[in-house]
Amino acid sequence: MLFNALLIALREIRRNLTRSFLTVIGIVIGVAAVVTMVTLGRGATQEIKQQISKMGSNLLILRPGQGWWNWGAPQFTIDDVEAIRDQVPGIRKLAPFVQTNASAVYQENDRNTDIRGTTPDYFDIGNWQIASGRIFTEDEVSEAAPVCVIGETIRKELFGEGVDPLGSKIRVKSMTLEVIGLTTIKGQGGFGEDMDDDITTPYTTVLRRLTGRGGGRNISQVMISGKDGYPGAHIVADVSSLMRERRKVSHNEQDNFNVFDSLQLADVISSSTKVMTSLLGAVAGVSLLVGGIGIMNIMLVSVTERTREIGIRLAIGARAREVLLQFLVEAVTLSCVGGITGIILAYALCDILADVVGAPFIFDPGINMIAFVFSAAIGILFGFMPARRAASLDPIEALRHE
Repeated sequence: MLFNALLIALREIRRNLTRSFLTVIGIVIGVAAVVTMVTLGRGATQEIKQQISKMGSNLLILRPGQGWWNWGAPQFTIDDVEAIRDQVPGIRKLAPFVQTNASAVYQENDRNTDIRGTTPDYFDIGNWQIASGRIFTEDEVSEAAPVCVIGETIRKELFGEGVDPLGSKIRVKSMTLEVIGLTTIKGQGGFGEDMDDDITTPYTTVLRRLTGRGGGRNISQVMISGKDGYPGAHIVADVSSLMRERRKVSHNEQDNFNVFDSLQLADVISSSTKVMTSLLGAVAGVSLLVGGIGIMNIMLVSVTERTREIGIRLAIGARAREVLLQFLVEAVTLSCVGGITGIILAYALCDILADVVGAPFIFDPGINMIAFVFSAAIGILFGFMPARRAASLDPIEALRHE
């Protein structure tokens, strides 16, 4: 009986193809919108996590000022760095960090870029891999040696394609740096910057040879890597307490520094993205309800048009539940066709929009199945009333219908 009802439903859909298409278009749009929003939202969340992870594993960054930018707050000293290393538990490695902007010159090529000054631990903290050459040593840091490690963007811009930069000398202001290493490609970072467009050298080299500042508060930030399994919140609290003491911040004053936790930032951004995805998905879900109402309206029209047919079926012995099943199957078939079409459309949209928004296309069978089941449920919900109306018709009155 169910198979026969399905055949009749497909026949009726094919008989009124244009009307059937206009009926299910709301379901198609609703399913496509929900699947697309959720899929792109999950892809964006994954991309954010991957970009932040490029900054380093279990990474904390101590910076002056209340926000990400330093608005006149005093910087840190190398003694602050040593105090953190000696007095804060749970730290695996840390590295002081100074940065300045300058033009790097090699032969006739030049590139305006950031010059990073740090220690060898920076490469481990930031998950940097060396493609060729080596990183500088602690002895070279102590000696303020004129050596540097460059990124792939610098290599391309200064040396050109296919050129080995190792051993070459580049000019930065009045200082000459020898290229001793080349890092592997990282691409875009968590804030959209090109992570390969930098020159990294010992922080002492920057302070003594490039900026002429050998001591005092010259450390712009401290990068900290926590031990695996050690709560980052504890390190944040201990570093904050130590810095308040060393920077003589009174109990009624706000911190003139901040400790940035990359894991917490990733969680906050991911949570925000999930909330926005859910809201957009809910808004898109309204289209499904609109599509369900469209199915109900068309099915009511169909019952009116086929009143005489229903009367004949009832008169020759069809039971009311068989008529109800026929119209209910027709409504569910319409909504299922719309659901499948919507999923196919969503797949095509995600494939196109993933490149536009810069997020990976992560196919999730779960959300596709949920959208399809929900579209079928819409057909049952909104198709039941017209089906019940058809089943409750009086055969004699139905046969008299013109």
